[in-house]
Amino acid sequence: MVPWWAKGSHKGTSVVVKMENPNWSMVELEAPSEEDFLIGSTPTGSREKLRGKNAKQLTWVLLLKAHRAAGCLTSITSTFLSFGSTVRRRVASGRTDDNDIETDENKAVKTGFYNCIKVFLWLSLLLFCFEVAAYFKGWHFGAPNLQLQYILSVPLGFKDLFDWLYTHWVLIRVGYLAPPLQFLANVCIVLFLIQSMDRLILCLGCFRIRLKKIKPIPKHEAVADLESGEDSFFPMVLIQIPMCNEKEVYQQSIAAVCSLDWPKSRILIQVLDDSDDPMTQLLIKEEVHKWQQEGAHIVYRHRVLRDGYKAGNLKSAMNCSYVKDYEFVAIFDADFQPSPDFLKRTVPHFKDNEDLGLVQTRWSFVNKDENLLTRLQNINLSFHFEVEQQVNGVFINFFGFNGTAGVWRIKALEESGGWLERTTVEDMDIAVRAHLRGWKFIFLNDVECRCELPESYEAYRKQQHRWHSGPMQLFRLCLPDIIRAKISVWKKFSMIFLFFLLRKLILPFYSFTLFCIILPMTMFVPEAELPAWVVCYIPAIMSFLNILPAPKSFPFIVPYLLFENTMSVTKFNAMVSGLFQLGSSYEWVVTKKFGRSSEGDLVSLVEKGPKHQRVGSEPNLDKIQADLKQEQKTRKTKHNRIYTKELALAFLLLTASARSLLSVQGIHFYFLLFQGISFLLVGLDLIGEQ
Repeated sequence: MVPWWAKGSHKGTSVVVKMENPNWSMVELEAPSEEDFLIGSTPTGSREKLRGKNAKQLTWVLLLKAHRAAGCLTSITSTFLSFGSTVRRRVASGRTDDNDIETDENKAVKTGFYNCIKVFLWLSLLLFCFEVAAYFKGWHFGAPNLQLQYILSVPLGFKDLFDWLYTHWVLIRVGYLAPPLQFLANVCIVLFLIQSMDRLILCLGCFRIRLKKIKPIPKHEAVADLESGEDSFFPMVLIQIPMCNEKEVYQQSIAAVCSLDWPKSRILIQVLDDSDDPMTQLLIKEEVHKWQQEGAHIVYRHRVLRDGYKAGNLKSAMNCSYVKDYEFVAIFDADFQPSPDFLKRTVPHFKDNEDLGLVQTRWSFVNKDENLLTRLQNINLSFHFEVEQQVNGVFINFFGFNGTAGVWRIKALEESGGWLERTTVEDMDIAVRAHLRGWKFIFLNDVECRCELPESYEAYRKQQHRWHSGPMQLFRLCLPDIIRAKISVWKKFSMIFLFFLLRKLILPFYSFTLFCIILPMTMFVPEAELPAWVVCYIPAIMSFLNILPAPKSFPFIVPYLLFENTMSVTKFNAMVSGLFQLGSSYEWVVTKKFGRSSEGDLVSLVEKGPKHQRVGSEPNLDKIQADLKQEQKTRKTKHNRIYTKELALAFLLLTASARSLLSVQGIHFYFLLFQGISFLLVGLDLIGEQ
């Protein structure tokens, strides 16, 4: 359809504009031609016609933009309404993180930390009201010297009560509050710079590894021996799968391990079931029995006395009499699925390398794109494996064992004292003790083992608490052994300062103290200042370095920076609990899994026909679909929590951002605002939503 104003001798280039609203018709607009720019050479009538036509075209363009703007406003409104209804549901449910507290000791510890945060919150609200009142009284916010000049220039007799109170408040904060706050800020800045330098050196080491193409390569004889296919060249390997009430993932891990390409006579699989649910025990035992019928060399073990969590489970399994016949042990958690060639790519590194005690492989994640939380975790763990683990493995032959997806020389475990139940990080414990006895480690960045990431903030929070309290427990226990160990001074320094203090203690300390406490307090005590490069530029550079190993995650660099600061409250609390042996440091909660990597695999196997070498029994499609529907129903009705510490810090930071707005501090305002919003979303348990 050609509009009436376009009829005539003039023909231009057509531009089609599609309206999103179906009530609007499609309109053909004409772009200007050369005649439109030569108005002076055209007759007066033609000029008027062109002007009228261009005016109508402009009207349609403006209508289109107005339509899009209305659609955008509608979308924003619906988003805010949805957010408001979600908040009301969270508040109405009344479920907070306090419901997880099981003992009086844990309750006292967590309540004490929460009370400290509330003190800062109420203090900030009081000071904010005080500063707003002073603002309307004409006091200057941006320059402390102007405040002092104002105080000294006004005679005391002419000051009313409020001026007298505010005058003394300014003098108190200048003389007593600002100096210690500035000192603490400077200490945290120094720690921040040291940790940033360590991060930069690690990235340079990773860049060198990529540039020089450095990677551990097994001896050619070992690879040739495996390819020859003779059993005499295949060492005896014990495989352990510790699990506890993980009925969502037990099938996939057992199936993957039973499918390893290794002679059946030279491998034994131990399914170490610590489940206290009778139904889960029965299901796992039945799965093991089915694989035994298929010819797999697999046994089921269940402990009567379930002491020591995972460490106790592994220790009990290593006490079996037949373990002495095996040379190596590979460990996989219940949600891990090694590829069939896993042993062929790891075990050859041990041949003719008697000092090698551990070969650790990288994790890959089947649900990294499930929601924002899993995407941010993928950034963190990608940096951990590709940078931290790889650099430490190449240059100092030591790193923390990740607890799974690794192969140990059994002799190294025995000489190091075996598994101990004294901490919640038994993997790091055995790695430290093995390194002190001279054993070397290798990290294989090109060998991946599939697993799952926690999809809910509740599960991720508990996991991070265990991962950050355990190292501090271990540091207190291992420090005397490290000092007395017969290793070089450099290795002692590396283990004490870099491995424990800098990366396990200093990082959560300054992250929480500097960005969650000191920064908002400097808004109310402006005489103590934090430079803009500390608040914005250095954190942005560090986030950029962290995200390099996961380049597809660059759009999430800002949420990653904010979320890492948000998690600092959990990590700081865990670090303090572990360092001072508080009750919550000994909590062990199995991370919740959904069996993401098994759902699609099982359904596809039904469509293609059963393959007994990959699954232990012929899957029932109807049962799988019923289970999936039940799982989806459970997810829809899941109970979200309100996290009180995160919400308290959210209001503290938002109050400080409002105070910084009065002081016209641009970067500080935006950082505090967005960081406060980040705490608010996490506190309302919205970070794990799809």
